[in-house]
Amino acid sequence: MPGPAAAPSGQPPVPERPPFAHFGPEVLAAALEGHPADSFAQFTASWDDLPADAHLGTDRPYRFRRYGSFRIHGDRLERLPHAAFFQDRSVNRVHGGVDRLFAPLADAVATGAALHAIVRALHERLPGPRAGIDTCGVHQIRVTATVRAEGHPAPEGVHRDGHAYVAQVLIRRRDVRGAESCLYDLQERPVHRALLTAPLETIVLDDRRVLHGVSPVRPAPGAGSGVRDMLLVDFFPGAGAGSE
Repeated sequence: MPGPAAAPSGQPPVPERPPFAHFGPEVLAAALEGHPADSFAQFTASWDDLPADAHLGTDRPYRFRRYGSFRIHGDRLERLPHAAFFQDRSVNRVHGGVDRLFAPLADAVATGAALHAIVRALHERLPGPRAGIDTCGVHQIRVTATVRAEGHPAPEGVHRDGHAYVAQVLIRRRDVRGAESCLYDLQERPVHRALLTAPLETIVLDDRRVLHGVSPVRPAPGAGSGVRDMLLVDFFPGAGAGSE
């Protein structure tokens, strides 16, 4: 891991902030307080309306998703025009180097109070400087598994996403085993393992300082199928934003 930040001569070095934070559901639950209870119920129900990811290249779709992007203006989010999602091949060996056009977020989700409150709370808890980090990409993802075919939350293996920060929020985990999240240093040595089990449990990581991966999803014992729903939020500088 990187060492302490430089300090003026004669002063002790400033300890660098840890490259990730893992917190329980109470943080985002607090951010949602004051909003109508049915707004969060409608938000989580929207995962039942995700179309299949057409870019998987598998016979059976096991991943379903929608995507949208926003400019962050203080406490307000500005929805940006829908566009393809792109990752360089250097950070995504499986799907990098091509534009992937996913279905857009539903209007009710993109404009809803629940998403806006969650994104603002995540932005406030980035494990590093926020200056210039004024844009985010929002991914709604469902991964399914059956007794005949496991699901792969991260088919690219241990990887970076190519952004400044990445937030991983559990929305639903039903009848599944596996899907352990693991963070690694830049030499691919494990630094943190977690099995997200409680809705709204979250990991926020500095994508420039740690790598990450997720183990396959399989049905729980006795279940014929299982579902894991995640909200992923990428944070990065927008065009014309100042440097960190």
